[in-house]
Amino acid sequence: MDDTRLTTEHDASYAVIVARYVRFDGLLFVGVATTGVYCRPICPAKTPGKARCHFFRSAAEAEQAGFRACFRCRPELAPGSASVDANTRLGRLAVARIEAGFLNGQRVDALAAHLGVSDRHLRRVLASELGVTPVMLAQTRRLAVAKQLLQDTALSLADIAFSAGFGSVRRFNAAFLERFGRAPSSLRRARSGADDGAARSAEGAITLRLDYRPPLEWERLCAFLAARALPGIERVEDGVYHRVVFDRAGGVAGDLAVSPDSARAALQVRLSPGLVPRLVDIVARVRRLFDLDAHPARVAEHFADDAVLGPCVRRLPGLRVPGAFEPFETAVRAVLGQQVSVRAATTLAGRVVARFGAPTPDKIAVATIDELCALGLTGARAATLQTLARAVVEGRVSFASLDPEDTIAALDALPGIGPWTAHYIAMRALAWPDAFPAGDLGVKKALGLTGLRAIEERAAAWRPWRAYAVMHLWHSL
Repeated sequence: MDDTRLTTEHDASYAVIVARYVRFDGLLFVGVATTGVYCRPICPAKTPGKARCHFFRSAAEAEQAGFRACFRCRPELAPGSASVDANTRLGRLAVARIEAGFLNGQRVDALAAHLGVSDRHLRRVLASELGVTPVMLAQTRRLAVAKQLLQDTALSLADIAFSAGFGSVRRFNAAFLERFGRAPSSLRRARSGADDGAARSAEGAITLRLDYRPPLEWERLCAFLAARALPGIERVEDGVYHRVVFDRAGGVAGDLAVSPDSARAALQVRLSPGLVPRLVDIVARVRRLFDLDAHPARVAEHFADDAVLGPCVRRLPGLRVPGAFEPFETAVRAVLGQQVSVRAATTLAGRVVARFGAPTPDKIAVATIDELCALGLTGARAATLQTLARAVVEGRVSFASLDPEDTIAALDALPGIGPWTAHYIAMRALAWPDAFPAGDLGVKKALGLTGLRAIEERAAAWRPWRAYAVMHLWHSL
């Protein structure tokens, strides 16, 4: 790379931190040579001189270069990044699996196999996208989680070590000391008595802060989820989202509640004690459910000049695409919602939960058609639900696929699914920002078009954010 381009990129990055542009939060980090600390672009500390700044694409890359995380802006809380193109999507999927704890108990080659690529290709993509190896990324994430738990909870050091993914307290202490230059116990003592959102309750519940890029239309998001909640599993009350979390055997492991943070662009997640061992995975699921890694400014810019979507985005700039805490649950709810009202689908969903508890693929796959029809499903709908469950059990449909288009095609090929259901599942269960159920009645009504070809042509300019376009079209009605 030539010196001119380096200077240009450095100047542009410096302009970002001078202006404290929130849209770059989580996408850019700055290391300060004189302090050895790296920060988010929104850090409230005094802006350092340009010559002292080094810029990085990820927290892991900054730490690889020898910088320590800032204790004021807390880089471990920065939102992540949603992606669309192939290699970038592989990198982001790998990051998502690592952040959910995949490498806490398995090797890098197992992660590569899980994503359907070679170990070498995975390492090459992460090095290109983020400048780090998978192992470095995993270690950075473990320490980030541990740092947040030390600052925001009253958990013991042992609970923090194992929740963050360390195999022992000794390894945790050594890694923390090496990375931050201080023992974790010293950070805990420094924070004791300080009111920094630390959560302590007699019941042992903990509360964590999850940052996002503002704005976020919380009330709209809650209303959407409330109307489609699975009775007995999810509910929304007084602007707070509640859900039961199940263990792998289908038993209740605990519950969580999510509400907006009144002081900052963040959500507060309250977890019952039984969920602490699964904390890393649950946080990743909550981020996906509420689309906390979205880029609202980028989406708004993309639609700004569109005659239909421009006014919609200006009215609701923080509209998100609701994701899925449990992808199969969302797929079940999509099938139950075919050709019936949202309320009717919710009634059916409640009966499914009452009969099966957590509606897992294993349970639905072995249920008989008569059992499902007894809940009020038509024979065709019962067969579709069973076929979907069996396809997931057998691996013919995967919600962890590297290529969303492959999953959409696999879903569409199942009897009774069709393009609308496949794309709706992709919007939510796959968090695919370019999913587009072109045949949706609401989309047709909002656009004033009926032909699928005309709708597809009209939506071509909205790529790669067509799922956001759908949400805005629905809300425009």
